[in-house]
Amino acid sequence: MISPLPRLDDYDVSPQNGFLPSEIPLDCLPDPYYGPWETVARNFQAFILSKRLRQVVNALPILSTDLLLTEAEWRRAYSLLGFITHAYVWGGDTPCDTVPPPISIPFLETCKHLELPPVATYAGVALWNWRPIFSSEPVDSLDNLSAVMTFTGSLDEAWFYLVSVAIEARAGPIVPMMIEAIGAARRSDSHQVTKCLRSFAERLDELGGLLERMYESCDPHVFYNRIRPFLAGSKNMADAGLPKGVVFDDGTGTQPYVQFSGGSNAQSSIIQFFDVILGVEHRPTGETRAGPSVTEGPALAPSHNFISEMRKYMPGPHRRFLEHVEKVANIREYVAVNKHNRALVTAFDACLAMLRAFRDKHIQMVSRYIIVKSRETQTHSRALSPKQAASQRVNIANTLQKGGNKVLRGTGGTALISFLKQARDETGEPAIDAWARRLLNNGPAEINDGVARLGKVNEHTNGEVEIVGLAGTWSLGDSEGGICHW
Repeated sequence: MISPLPRLDDYDVSPQNGFLPSEIPLDCLPDPYYGPWETVARNFQAFILSKRLRQVVNALPILSTDLLLTEAEWRRAYSLLGFITHAYVWGGDTPCDTVPPPISIPFLETCKHLELPPVATYAGVALWNWRPIFSSEPVDSLDNLSAVMTFTGSLDEAWFYLVSVAIEARAGPIVPMMIEAIGAARRSDSHQVTKCLRSFAERLDELGGLLERMYESCDPHVFYNRIRPFLAGSKNMADAGLPKGVVFDDGTGTQPYVQFSGGSNAQSSIIQFFDVILGVEHRPTGETRAGPSVTEGPALAPSHNFISEMRKYMPGPHRRFLEHVEKVANIREYVAVNKHNRALVTAFDACLAMLRAFRDKHIQMVSRYIIVKSRETQTHSRALSPKQAASQRVNIANTLQKGGNKVLRGTGGTALISFLKQARDETGEPAIDAWARRLLNNGPAEINDGVARLGKVNEHTNGEVEIVGLAGTWSLGDSEGGICHW
């Protein structure tokens, strides 16, 4: 029996805004009972800068979640408590590995309701953390968006979140359109499938333009040194001061240490939706189509599939929506069966090309915001006296570049340049037309299934990416990690 197509309403997906909520997120919980939380939010940056946040949070009452009546209120509570949690952990001179009961108890209950982990996820800092400046104007315009909460109070941080919000909003109409395309493929309506794919490719191109607007108002130095440390999770953060992770103290004294990835754009459901719709399959990092890559020395087991892991950090309904779409996705198979239809094939391959170009732009962004800034920080650290180095604030920004070739990690807690490049390269694999497959695949000029794989301009055949920009020319090694990553 053929599975029915998913109904967006069943999965809290908006036909206009996609995975953003249909209604404007709350910027304050309406019940005065939650005034203590909102007081912290109103004075958030002042408490962080004065190093008073931990003292203030420790003195908070333990509030019940019973008065959270709507989904919008639960989301506001989750976003607010997530920000407070990360500021509590990372906001001092050294990280704190224990979150106290006034935050832990309501945060864990909120996470259970929303089916999310107790960490500042992409949903908490982006999907549910915005408001339009003018309610009568569209929310897919960066010029009409404002962030509800930030750690630093800076335009740079707000802009960093809002670029993602604008991308989500601009991509929203793609969701119902491509569900319709699946139905059209079932009816063998090639004209409608082609029309949907063409619109999809055009909208993907627009998303790339929005992503590039990050450079306008988010300074790499501010991002790397002031914003990024607060977004870190507790996974793989031993060098940053959390060797065991964190404990969410519920007052019983029995809570174990847990480790969670920090906020990451890999937790965006819309990007995974694109992959599912187009038949893009992502393997564990380092694993090729034929199996694990061959490396010199002892064989290394491939890492987990990071993209699949990130689904655990999506709201429950969105996660289940992607699972449903995976069961019914048929576009790639339909195009392959009808590859004599040149308009259809061209439209499909154009979508892959636009999605791959989007990921190319993100790799360049990682280069500018992370790699260059890391090397600058490393050079600065070498110039410090032992006394100055010892007095440096311990966080993800000033510890992960130590140790020579030690792996840099993204805020999600994993080394991601190799992940990003592999995810980008895998995007071109479903291409139907032989010429498109040649253009969309990197690597040595070799013959694979009758198709030559060509090297890409500015990308060496050994996989290193060469970026030419304001900082000169340099290469990105596989051992260096990423920004909050797509």
